[in-house]
Amino acid sequence: MSIIPVIDLLGGQVVRAVRGDRLAYKPIESALCRSAQPRVVARVLCEYTASRVLYVADLEALLGRAAQTALVVDLLDELPDDVQLWVDAGFRDRASADAWLAALGPGAARALPVFGSESLALRQAFEECFAAQAPGVLSLDRRHGQALDPSGCWDLATLWPQTLIVMTLDRVGADLGPDLQTFAEVRQRAPGARLVGAGGVRNAADLDAAGKAGADAWLVASALHDLRLPRAA
Repeated sequence: MSIIPVIDLLGGQVVRAVRGDRLAYKPIESALCRSAQPRVVARVLCEYTASRVLYVADLEALLGRAAQTALVVDLLDELPDDVQLWVDAGFRDRASADAWLAALGPGAARALPVFGSESLALRQAFEECFAAQAPGVLSLDRRHGQALDPSGCWDLATLWPQTLIVMTLDRVGADLGPDLQTFAEVRQRAPGARLVGAGGVRNAADLDAAGKAGADAWLVASALHDLRLPRAA
């Protein structure tokens, strides 16, 4: 079970995500790197976890504003060539993701779009996202016990891609522990998928429980910044 570190970008800075209340997020105060600058935070997180994947949430784009594409390009320039970025920039369909990738320039080969179920408004848009095995990750988003699913993709498991994120937004940064029940339900429906959890991990015991529930990886931010997880060997 591996850790995938997360940075949430808002107003050009890294912010601390808490319960999915994006308008209330504040610049990160980190015992790990003592900076809110994206390049610094990204580099330190990848070094601390020895991860070759960094998850990036572009909160400006998720709030319906202009995507912070230049910041993503900066991150690609800063990080080693073997580090891949998984980026959720509120993509509504395949065309918007492809346009965003084109804007990244040469670094686009190291960027993978994350299609959040909260952002996909139409079933057709979801179906086109992964047609012909187009690259991308599906994030199955949930808040307060309810699926965020205007496109109905939670009910279309036969169309899910190989890599899935199970995102429980109200547990992000909330120190409530991971939502293992929802995770286990998705694992049962997608037994062969690479399954990544998100939200709630507080410590190594939570990671161990997530691994026993069938997680291949977990997205983590707060527990790293608070030094509640050890540096990777």
